Amino acid sequence: MTKEQTCPPAFLALAHKMADAAADVIRPHFRQRLKIDAKADASPVTIADRDAEATMRQMIEAQFPDHGIRGEEFGVCRADAEWVWVLDPIDGTKSFVSGSLAFGTQIALLHCGEPVLGMINQPITRERWLGLPGAPATLNGDPIRSSATTALDQAILYTSALEQFDRQRHDCFAALAAKVHFTRFSHDCYAAGLLALGGIDLLVESNVFDYDILPQMPIVLGAGGVVTDWKGRSLTDAPRYDTVLMAGNATIHQAALEALRDD
Repeated sequence: MTKEQTCPPAFLALAHKMADAAADVIRPHFRQRLKIDAKADASPVTIADRDAEATMRQMIEAQFPDHGIRGEEFGVCRADAEWVWVLDPIDGTKSFVSGSLAFGTQIALLHCGEPVLGMINQPITRERWLGLPGAPATLNGDPIRSSATTALDQAILYTSALEQFDRQRHDCFAALAAKVHFTRFSHDCYAAGLLALGGIDLLVESNVFDYDILPQMPIVLGAGGVVTDWKGRSLTDAPRYDTVLMAGNATIHQAALEALRDD
């Protein structure tokens, strides 16, 4: 990040207000019997997803109508704007509709394509992770630090949805999973929060969208972690990522890259 690519206080304040507003929409629906619709990609969506995103979009339009918006449920507007918000109202809808706490609202703000704010908000537990350039990542305002574990056989590995891996990537993931201490599944954005908090060491994803990953990047990086693809390349602003590797530190990241190699 350059010194100019910081998040203005008014934009940060809006992010907090949007997270609060989305949480107010989501909480009454939690552990209720909801109608579950299937989107074009067969992923589930509920009234809570749609209403939470609509609420956040209305707040952006009211306060900063020249800003762009990219949201999971209602698409893109003003994609070429200098400032663009990336919204995922409920990351982990399958967890949400089944009563699990492994979900959250995700918000990112991009300046000329670079993430300058990342936020994960868990509406039920009221945990809020925040990442900003040049500052430590925080959980509910307290600085956090990612894991110092360096050995794969001591590492805890998470992934959100193994069914999103093609055969080749599934095999690569299995090779990594065979070398770690243990592996867990289906925590979505909550896993990125745990990685930044130091509870887990590696988070591996495949076939994910911008709204899945961009809000997590400033948090993981601000906690001392590393974020790349499975080849070790930096992630650029894109609508979709074929592979993502997040690690608690550079040493465990390099070890995971070697285990994921498919050559």
